[in-house]
Amino acid sequence: MKLDPFYLIIDDARWLERLLPQGLRLVQLRIKDKPESELRAQIRHARALCAAAQATLVINDHWRIALDEGCDFVHLGQEDLAEADLAAISSAQCRLGISTHDASELATALAHKPAYVALGPVYPTTLKQLDWAPQGVERVSEWKKLVGAVPLVAIGGLSVERARAVLDAGADSAAVSTDVLGHADPEARTREWVALSRSRA
Repeated sequence: MKLDPFYLIIDDARWLERLLPQGLRLVQLRIKDKPESELRAQIRHARALCAAAQATLVINDHWRIALDEGCDFVHLGQEDLAEADLAAISSAQCRLGISTHDASELATALAHKPAYVALGPVYPTTLKQLDWAPQGVERVSEWKKLVGAVPLVAIGGLSVERARAVLDAGADSAAVSTDVLGHADPEARTREWVALSRSRA
């Protein structure tokens, strides 16, 4: 499959009401520490909004709810991957994106024939605390050679300016959160990302 070069990660479905109209095509809903009822409501709302906008929605971690709500794309970290019912995900024809940080994790991810693998953090990031040092742009090129035709997502500390470097290095898509959600004008920053994405299409 082909991924949009701009991959936005949001922490609340309400962002979609503001940012989908800016041309957003690929988005991950990543919600932590909320009751299941709220998770379900947000996933349902996000699915409806993305379907109407013909945007691809990826659900982070909560694969059971995603399947219940008819979502067809989930993203799992390595710990969640080990605990998930991969047979159920596969039988639902749900695509799977997987996080990787080192060679052993990459091998594990590729064994599951993912829709994409994510490499990070490329640069220092404030989104969450990680045990891994920044990978650097050179690692993006190395990873792309290893994954071949599997789409590669670069993540961690990215901005519009830095995204050009990782895309040039071989990443198929650049995943970002803080650069948009923490911007003074998220709509305008989204349009900058969309412009970059369209130039790479």
